[in-house]
Amino acid sequence: MATDPIDELRRLPMGELVTVVNPDGRRWHGRLVPAHELSGDRIIQLKLESGYNVGVRVDPGAKIEHHPAPASSTEKRLPVERPPTAPSAPASGPVALLTTGGTIASRVDYQTGGVRPVHGEREILSFFPELEQGGPVRVVRVLDKLSEDVSRDDWVLLAHQVEAAFRSGAVGVVIAHGTDTLQFTASALSFLLEGLPGPVVLVGAQRSPDRPSSDGFTNMAAAVRVAREPDLYEVVVVMHAGLSDDQWAVHRGTRVRKMHSSRRDAFATRNEPPLGRVANGAVSWEQARRPRSGTLLAVTKPPDGRGALLWMFPGLDPTRAAEFARTLRGLVLAGTGLGHTAQEHLAWIRAATGRGAVVAMTTQTLGGSVDPYVYATGRELLRAGVVFAGDMLPETAYVKLLWALGQSDDPAEVTRLFLADRAGEMVNRHTDTGAVG
Repeated sequence: MATDPIDELRRLPMGELVTVVNPDGRRWHGRLVPAHELSGDRIIQLKLESGYNVGVRVDPGAKIEHHPAPASSTEKRLPVERPPTAPSAPASGPVALLTTGGTIASRVDYQTGGVRPVHGEREILSFFPELEQGGPVRVVRVLDKLSEDVSRDDWVLLAHQVEAAFRSGAVGVVIAHGTDTLQFTASALSFLLEGLPGPVVLVGAQRSPDRPSSDGFTNMAAAVRVAREPDLYEVVVVMHAGLSDDQWAVHRGTRVRKMHSSRRDAFATRNEPPLGRVANGAVSWEQARRPRSGTLLAVTKPPDGRGALLWMFPGLDPTRAAEFARTLRGLVLAGTGLGHTAQEHLAWIRAATGRGAVVAMTTQTLGGSVDPYVYATGRELLRAGVVFAGDMLPETAYVKLLWALGQSDDPAEVTRLFLADRAGEMVNRHTDTGAVG
């Protein structure tokens, strides 16, 4: 009995170069890449020379041609762009890879044409086969969400998963996360986690792993490299530092912002250079890293959701703003310029602070600091009880205020916690705005 060609193909190792010729004459040439449970019974997936992956139906009677690489060949079995191979990593113990969903943990479903999450350690490591070069990687599936659906409860869940990973022996933790709200999660973990014994590295992708221009593998490889870095006890974000696959920026988790909707180098550190960079398989540092704290590894009390972020804009109805703030314990205002609002908002702001709400001011400009002493508006806001947040980004200030509200019911203590630098999130004054050209 003749062997069914689909069975023949499924016995071959991933990365094998093959040609499939169906009885109707259609011909496909490429490397085998992992199938998934949603593929049809006779569907295989090939990576073409163009870099695109396609699903191919293998009909009965199809002919299979094998093209094994010669023994002397140095050709990679899965020809995708990757960062230069790193030397032996400083820490070779296990890295915990926590997956939450998002583009970096997704792939094309060739039956539906849509993108679906990658599930399970085996499937993830088959997509990223070189992650374990410097030591083992343990994959833990925590969430299966697009980042816009990640909630405050999910921040707390991730913080406890990070704690559990370190307690089980991980030298570092990588969190694969969608990019749209990655900066919020990075800030939340920076405030929730105390006494980190190693790096916590958030990483994302702008393009899914099945696309030829995907940044997923290179970002992930750089993130795992940083997660093995000694003397790093912070939450950081690792993403492309340019459009090419040759350099990755290490951003402090409380200083980073997504600045572009689709570019590979969408993320930037604001008000200062990135913490460091990954290039040629090595990590270099541009900013002083925060020392390890003297506290034990722990997760603080959870954030309190009775806080919000309000973007100030011309024409904002003060009555609507007052109603928005009425039931809140805390509110971050993203003001204009040095931290301003229209005069007509002063009344409801005074009412909010008068009943014990903490109202903080940041700037929409993203570069530079707020300053209440330059113009009369700032001094009026200061007299109204507004807390000026230096150069904290609006998103970081919002997350930090939620965290501070969760630690105390006393507005004075909440204000003290909010204004105390906890994770490198706040410097009161800069000579350089750090604007991106």
